Amino acid sequence: MDNNKLETISNLFEGKEIRSAWDSEKEEYYFSIVDIIGALTDSNIPRNYWSDLKRKLKQEGSQLHENIVQLKMKSQKDGKSYLTDTLDTHGILRLIESIPSPKAEPFKLWLAQMGKERIDEVFDPELAVNRAVDYYRAKGYDDKWIKARLTGVVDRRKLTDVWKENGITKDYEYGILTNEIYQEWSGMKASQYKEYKGLRKESLRDNMTDIEVALTDLGEIATRELVKEHKPYGLKENREMAKRGGRIAKNTRDDLEKELGRTVITKQNALNYKYIDSNKLDKKKLPKGKSELV
Repeated sequence: MDNNKLETISNLFEGKEIRSAWDSEKEEYYFSIVDIIGALTDSNIPRNYWSDLKRKLKQEGSQLHENIVQLKMKSQKDGKSYLTDTLDTHGILRLIESIPSPKAEPFKLWLAQMGKERIDEVFDPELAVNRAVDYYRAKGYDDKWIKARLTGVVDRRKLTDVWKENGITKDYEYGILTNEIYQEWSGMKASQYKEYKGLRKESLRDNMTDIEVALTDLGEIATRELVKEHKPYGLKENREMAKRGGRIAKNTRDDLEKELGRTVITKQNALNYKYIDSNKLDKKKLPKGKSELV
């Protein structure tokens, strides 16, 4: 769904450029607020419109104001880079909701529809499964792949449940343990693996070959069974189990590559587009009272 949001924001209006930048560390997009306002309003000077709205948001104590980040972006006028007020995907969607413009109504209706879908899925979870199947089919995946993917999601949940039972409760801890598995069998952390494949917010597993998926699943299933057997507790002990599970997948990889005479790690992905610039962002939090420059 995040990628759907990105596509919606990036293409708000035909002929209107919405400048965006990618933060590889947070794996998040940031969009120029002035560009969004210019697309959604009839203001001749979007900067002035945003200055007034920002002042109002600040006076109201809006959290949206606190989430503004300044990034260097190339000006549409002179081609030079200036510090520009930006918001991430979630922030931009909230901004759209606060702009009283007929042009914003289609996107407000879209947001309302997404909310309705989530509520409906609470009462009938199968709707969420069907939505996932439809999404994967639209992306060109066959039903055999989709079935294996959904099974992998369940297996992953079983692993996180076991970790939780053994003292893992924080998101960053799950990330550390997952990286240990990836590092052992592939030689890369999950973020490095994504970068290797040319991905950003896209799912890593959705862009793996069936062999890569199988090795990932093996590493996680082996880790789950080791944790169930040895009952480690806390991050330190669980990290050792994750490494051991990853090594089991690595041994399988080594055997397969020896027989094939080639590596099974590939840059192949399922994207029908390619990113051009993956540089890290030069950004800072907006100081209080500071105005956006572009």
